[in-house]
Amino acid sequence: MTTAGQQDRKIEAGEVFGRIAGAQGEAAPEGAEARNGLRFVASLSMTKVADGLIDPKLVLSWLVTALGAPGFLASALVPIREAGALLPQVLYAGLLRRMSHRRWMWAAGSVGQGVAALGIAASALWLEGMAAGLAICALLAGLALSRAACSVSTKDVLGRTVAKTRRGAVTGLAGSVASAGVVVFALLLMSGMLEARTPVIIAIALAGLLWIAAAGLFTTLEEPAADRDEAAGLPPVRQFLTEDATLRRFILVRGLLVSTALAPPWLVVVAQAGGDAILQQLGALVLASAAASFVSSFVWGRLSDWSSRRVLALSGAIAAAALAVMVALSLLGLAGRAWAAPAVLFGLMLAYHGVRQGRSTYLVDMSPEDRRAGYAAVANLSIGLILLAVGLFGSGLGAVSADWAIAGFALMAAAGGALALTLKEVEHA
Repeated sequence: MTTAGQQDRKIEAGEVFGRIAGAQGEAAPEGAEARNGLRFVASLSMTKVADGLIDPKLVLSWLVTALGAPGFLASALVPIREAGALLPQVLYAGLLRRMSHRRWMWAAGSVGQGVAALGIAASALWLEGMAAGLAICALLAGLALSRAACSVSTKDVLGRTVAKTRRGAVTGLAGSVASAGVVVFALLLMSGMLEARTPVIIAIALAGLLWIAAAGLFTTLEEPAADRDEAAGLPPVRQFLTEDATLRRFILVRGLLVSTALAPPWLVVVAQAGGDAILQQLGALVLASAAASFVSSFVWGRLSDWSSRRVLALSGAIAAAALAVMVALSLLGLAGRAWAAPAVLFGLMLAYHGVRQGRSTYLVDMSPEDRRAGYAAVANLSIGLILLAVGLFGSGLGAVSADWAIAGFALMAAAGGALALTLKEVEHA
């Protein structure tokens, strides 16, 4: 009876995951792959909800300001998070290759993010001013280091537990499911129910608990043992870049498309003349970002399984168009209207999530299995450095005018989308 019950659960998991991945009948995933796919979706959904609740671009920036910390600490949050999550990956890649079961690195990273988030919530409760700002920045740096461990291991584990042409559906559905929770949070912000500081702190603490719960679920993946490389060290960055022209071009495309991640703060700068209550404006922007994720992540994921390079190209075009609209609204004197920044941000976030889905799927599918972790680390190291350079580029343009910064990011997005069309197809190679 127990065997029959287990078989029923296997069939049910296969049917559910088959519908998610669009693979049914003889092509439907079965057994361990189906169960792994569902566990991946659940784990990533929880971590993506946590990401939305603690978003440095919006939520943490508001919290640091509300605590009376200096403005330069609030402006440092996004670079700390983005660069901190990318640059260490080249160090983690060697450690990952020494592990036979690599889900444990992801689980450790998720626990680390959870502990850091709980620390941020505690700091916000007990500290004020400069002390609170410094503590939150330090804890966010720790969160970013843990996030790097998750990032470098996710693609490797996903590539060995879920088949090609189904991986985009896993990450895409997780993004759409998670965005529903963030939408609720945004609506509460807009309603005026969360005008005090404490509910925002509670949301950040909830993010910490979600990361810890996701780690527990991820450890149950049925991951096949990988060949351990006890001598593994730093990935040969120069060798990978020299030998693989596709990797070089992919990094250049992704580097140009970082404009979708760095442009949002400038939309807020241009829209400051709107005069909305700060927390309601925060809610509108969070809602726009979450709604974009909800309506697009699963679609982008499925499209990425068809052609991730085309997803990158389309995302670049959408981002360029959205940012061009914001420049036009500013020139017409309409950028300060209450609807302007959220509407443009919605379009920009559609593109941002397309870039995330497309780049993740492309990298997993293009990488040789024995080099997947190394490729991910090399790509992310490169993008971390590019992020710092592009951030300075945007700041330089922003010193002239926020419109100039947005226009510069629009041109970068357009160039990235056009260059993506020159990448080779990898999904059906």
